[in-house]
Amino acid sequence: MEKNPREVSKHAVVSGWVDAHGDYLYSWAYHKTGNREVAEDLVQEVFLAAVKNFEGFKEKSSAKTWLLKILNNKIIDHYRKSAKKTVHLDDQAFQFTETLFNAHGNWKANGLEDAWSNDTHLLDDPAFNDVMNVCMEDLPPRWRLAVISKYIFDKETLEICQELEISKTNYWQVLHRAKLLLKKCLEVNWFGAN
Repeated sequence: MEKNPREVSKHAVVSGWVDAHGDYLYSWAYHKTGNREVAEDLVQEVFLAAVKNFEGFKEKSSAKTWLLKILNNKIIDHYRKSAKKTVHLDDQAFQFTETLFNAHGNWKANGLEDAWSNDTHLLDDPAFNDVMNVCMEDLPPRWRLAVISKYIFDKETLEICQELEISKTNYWQVLHRAKLLLKKCLEVNWFGAN
């Protein structure tokens, strides 16, 4: 049985995309997830989706841009699925964040207050970014998705609330508590270690 020439061509084109864009997509997925295995799986899913939806590529953008859009959607889906699986962690993290304040609702002093006011560009430091990725991984999945959606994908509040299936009030609480946990994690693993 002969293969359809269009199918052979489609596979050849996508195979060329794997060679041309695979490393870039993997780097992006790893940067966004901090996990090599997850990044590899997501990139594999991107190319499977590209073969399946090949006719949807109308060349209005570059193949790289189209594949990156698919990858970003896969990353969001990954975080959404993991957030729905482990909602109980939200309560544990909530209880922990309460320990960061005194009875008057003020920060408990920990001697690292001056470190936060230092005028360095931490995000330009690869070692800091490694610690930040570890701290992001320690967030409950729903909280991590809220932070990533807001600060990395620059999504609107309403869209994030719909994806997380939470109210705006709950969203702002989740975001606030996620930032508290990130702050604490960075103080212990970056500022306290330096």
